[in-house]
Amino acid sequence: MLNRVVTVAALAVGGMMLSKKMKNRGSGMDSAVMESIEINVPVRTAYNQWTQFEDFPQFMASVHEIRQLDDKHLHWKANVAGEEKEWDVEITEQIPDKRIAWQSTTGVPNGGVATFHKISDNVCRVAVQMDYQPEGALEKLGDSFGAVRMELRGNLQKFKEMLESRGKESGAWRGSIAQH
Repeated sequence: MLNRVVTVAALAVGGMMLSKKMKNRGSGMDSAVMESIEINVPVRTAYNQWTQFEDFPQFMASVHEIRQLDDKHLHWKANVAGEEKEWDVEITEQIPDKRIAWQSTTGVPNGGVATFHKISDNVCRVAVQMDYQPEGALEKLGDSFGAVRMELRGNLQKFKEMLESRGKESGAWRGSIAQH
């Protein structure tokens, strides 16, 4: 009996917290996540691989395809909360071995930055911050439970495993894009 009371109380508290989080979000507020991972490769190797956007489906679970349209523009196709979505992205800043920032221009509202940090000659940290706007009840619910954060963490782990098992990048783009 006591176990049932504790379970019901825990569910009630969890429901109240979720309800409060959903109300505080408001219709125009963005959500944000940030995750990082250390990878046993030089920072240049991790950065070079990250510039190979069309390879993202190899380590991003929900991404089906990315087409690089030119140096600054990408077209994404992915599954977001069980729904197929497409959007265009503009790279707003790119500094070799340091950072790549982006902002969606159509479709799914999102933006962010990936930064690359040298820890030692053969170890680096990749940090990704994403800002996004959950659309619809299912996306908002998933966001409240940390689904985007968990997926980002898993994607970074797969990126690490892919890169460490290969030991080298599949390609590189070393150009710069000035922030605007």
